[in-house]
Amino acid sequence: MSFYRFAKNLVWYLLKPLYRMEVIGKEHIPESGPVIICSNHISNFDPPIVGGAATRDIHFLAKEELFEKRWLNKLLTHLNVFPIKRGMKDRQALRHALNLLKDGKALGIFPEGTRSKTGELREGLSGIGFFALRSDAIVVPCVIMGPYKIGRKLKVVFGSPVEMTSLREQKASAKEATDKIMDELKHLLKTNS
Repeated sequence: MSFYRFAKNLVWYLLKPLYRMEVIGKEHIPESGPVIICSNHISNFDPPIVGGAATRDIHFLAKEELFEKRWLNKLLTHLNVFPIKRGMKDRQALRHALNLLKDGKALGIFPEGTRSKTGELREGLSGIGFFALRSDAIVVPCVIMGPYKIGRKLKVVFGSPVEMTSLREQKASAKEATDKIMDELKHLLKTNS
């Protein structure tokens, strides 16, 4: 068993009972091939929650500041996390993410770019649209709902894949693709609240 799988299972089995976790829609995640899982962002626990709930190993992007400490850099690297400079203008990170998708891997992105302190969905950064348009990946929206309070229910919902073919054919802008994905996240939040 890889370190990633060991850590994923350990964290999931610790957090699941604490937050009375309910996971809906795992069947929307394809078993193989490139996939982008985009989720709202309400807590630092979101990556292990989404990673634990998902049926695939996920590669996450994270702000480069997290990689400054050597021990944390090493740990995050073993957990399939790679750094990106703020603002999604990091060509090396963008290339790495596209290569992962080209190799049929799963990429996890929090399109808001930072945590929402109110729990309300913020505007999405165009990076998610860039990845969706520049790859053949299936885009699966995901929402985390409920407070991160011990004993209170937390719900993780994976929605139906976002239809991207027409946007790719129209050569839509990254912003247009991002807006479509964010609309799906809003819809998921509304229909599951």
